[in-house]
Amino acid sequence: MTTAGKVIKCKAAVAWALNKPLVIEEIEVAPPQANEVRIKIVTTGVCHTDLYHLFEGVNKDDFPIVLGHEGAGIVESVGPGVTEFQPGDKVIPLPFPQCGKCRFCKSPKTNQCADAWNTDSMKSSEDSRFTCKGKKVLQFFGTSTFSQYTVMNQMAVAKIDPAAPLDKVFLLGCGICTGYGAAVNTAKVEPGSTCAVFGLGAVGLAAVMGCKAAGAKRIIAVDIKPEKFVKAKVFGATDFVNPKDHNKPISEVLTDMTNGGVDYSLECIGNVEVMRSALESCVKGWGVAVIVGFTNKDDFAARPFQLIAGRTWKGSLLGGYKMKTGVPEMVKAYLNGKIKLDEFITHNMTLAQINDAIQLLEHGKCIRTALSVSPP
Repeated sequence: MTTAGKVIKCKAAVAWALNKPLVIEEIEVAPPQANEVRIKIVTTGVCHTDLYHLFEGVNKDDFPIVLGHEGAGIVESVGPGVTEFQPGDKVIPLPFPQCGKCRFCKSPKTNQCADAWNTDSMKSSEDSRFTCKGKKVLQFFGTSTFSQYTVMNQMAVAKIDPAAPLDKVFLLGCGICTGYGAAVNTAKVEPGSTCAVFGLGAVGLAAVMGCKAAGAKRIIAVDIKPEKFVKAKVFGATDFVNPKDHNKPISEVLTDMTNGGVDYSLECIGNVEVMRSALESCVKGWGVAVIVGFTNKDDFAARPFQLIAGRTWKGSLLGGYKMKTGVPEMVKAYLNGKIKLDEFITHNMTLAQINDAIQLLEHGKCIRTALSVSPP
């Protein structure tokens, strides 16, 4: 029985309030409107950005909401004006759109988009296609992959190779592109260089993989959990440093190890103090430090001479990829064996176990959990 043009009732993990467990609810998902696509989500991951909103959000009006922004699925139906997609297409929802028309989209210098600048991370209640118990439910980044179905604007959806396994390539919706691209696109790591990656979650490990792909000869993995070093070696790390093993600042440790500092450092945690350490770990004259980890809670600081001496401090959003075109390219890279994805997945669960998956990530007990949302 076709569902096109009809309201779909399905399961979703709803966050009703700040710092409270998600609740599996039956929600109603309205049909797609003009330029929108309704997607059946097959697999989703849990990202630290989801946790940031759930545990550190500051506005009670940001709830109720369906979180999740790293997923993959199949187009169920399309709204008026949609010509790029058709039912049955395999797609990856994007937490950042690409309209293709604005000055940002037309510039090779950035992956920003004017339509993203004009929207909050949550759809307003008027725009959300979700309803639960008679109440509008917000969509996180306009995405919401913690639901069996979601509705998105077509400019924030990427069509991918039909051969792609959705239970693997969902990772490219956020974390892997973020880390890998930070190394190859933002830092522009050069062959023969020395790099340091701070934080060995999925984003950090993807940054390690990017440094290796770019030809770095030495990749120093930095984390306070030594059990993560085994996994980092799989992705290309050559050295491992646990700051807790030293009685001096990590920047001094790395400076001593590298005869003056690393060529590139990537902070993949979202901690402003570590961001400063990453900058101070760079060699003067040409060192590049990239802020990759997400936070918007605290100010960051450094002494001006760190930059006057020739270092560069820059940020990276989603690895610098123009996602609508970049994600399909990364999917092809995976299918051609040029990047790893399977190795990031340490746990497989169902949507009903979403709170367990959140706990694993919160306590650093997993790299990525693949959550089965709907049967493909």
